Amino acid sequence: MTEISSKELYEFKRTLQELSDKKGRGTELVSVYIPRDKQISDVVKHMREEQSQSANIKSKSTKKNVQSAIEVIMQRLRLFPTPPERGLVLFVGMIPRGGPGTEKMETYVFEPPEPIQTYTYHCDSEFFLEPLKEMLADKDVYGLAVLDRKEATIATLKGKRVDIVKTLTSGVPGKHKAGGQSQRRFDRVIELAAHEFLKKIGKHINDSFLPIPDLNGVILGGPGHTKEDFLKGDYMHHEIKNKVITTVDTSYTGEFGIREVIDKSMDALAEMEVIQEKKLVQKFLHELVSDDGLASYGEKEVRHNLLMGAVEILLLSEDIYSQRKTYECSVCGHTSNYTYKNANEDSEKICKKCNEKMKITESKDVIDDFVEMAEEVGSDVEIISTETEEGIQLLRAFGGIGAVLRYRV
Repeated sequence: MTEISSKELYEFKRTLQELSDKKGRGTELVSVYIPRDKQISDVVKHMREEQSQSANIKSKSTKKNVQSAIEVIMQRLRLFPTPPERGLVLFVGMIPRGGPGTEKMETYVFEPPEPIQTYTYHCDSEFFLEPLKEMLADKDVYGLAVLDRKEATIATLKGKRVDIVKTLTSGVPGKHKAGGQSQRRFDRVIELAAHEFLKKIGKHINDSFLPIPDLNGVILGGPGHTKEDFLKGDYMHHEIKNKVITTVDTSYTGEFGIREVIDKSMDALAEMEVIQEKKLVQKFLHELVSDDGLASYGEKEVRHNLLMGAVEILLLSEDIYSQRKTYECSVCGHTSNYTYKNANEDSEKICKKCNEKMKITESKDVIDDFVEMAEEVGSDVEIISTETEEGIQLLRAFGGIGAVLRYRV
């Protein structure tokens, strides 16, 4: 599967926010989710059936709007011989712009960032966005393991989906009541068997988690102290061991234990993304105050460094709403770019070459503009929230635009 770019993910988030604000006057907003393996012809057939069923809607305006939306969907589907790799999503409906009679048909058609699993047709006063919202949560992958001396369960957590990878049982003997040397000999047998079982768990954890390229962290759980002994010992690959976030006490092992681990570590998991953002901004701030620091900030300076290919990591606040507008002279063809704080703001511009009035030929979000520039030169892009002090500082003190550089320009 092709990997979604940072620009696509950002655009997806903005589109999702825009769709969340759309409301219909009645149950007339249509949402359709089409998986990769669904035949377009089957979807068109289903749309015709729904269009026929909509004739039973009592409200004339709602009936008309639903039928019009379905007609638009069928027209758009003709452009797709087959669904794209990750499937296809369509949102179509009449959106009011003010008072009665101000409705306008709006259409959104795009490939989502994660594969669609289930075909869905939904008609309501709001667009059906839950599957897309879950996709945003799916970007973080965690490794989970619950263990004691008797058994172990290894799993992965991606968004809200838990996949049990492996279940192991030890065969380690229980306590023995014999006394004297027999007792000591039996204890040694138990300890050796327990050690071998922990080695086996470690091997399966390595095999399960090492191939995951973007593993965010690992959480160990279980009753008793076996999990702490396992963590202290040399059982896991060092890369996996370094990603252990925490250990939690559970009453169970097995799948119930995995669920218990998730419930007891939600706070730690929620903090992980915030911590990663904090570290990125702190790295930027550290470079900024160092004598030979590799950092820059502000739109003009960072834009210049991007053009030079000097930016390693571009940091953009998600709360930037500025617009980058391109003006062109209709007489001599000269173009100039200006940034405004909002989409509706602009001013009259006069061509510096021939003194004629210029007109706007393109307008785009500043974030979109920066992301495109970064992708052209291979710079990493990080969209920083304002949920942390560091994120607020990036926005307020540096205009929401900062960069860690590859080299000094």
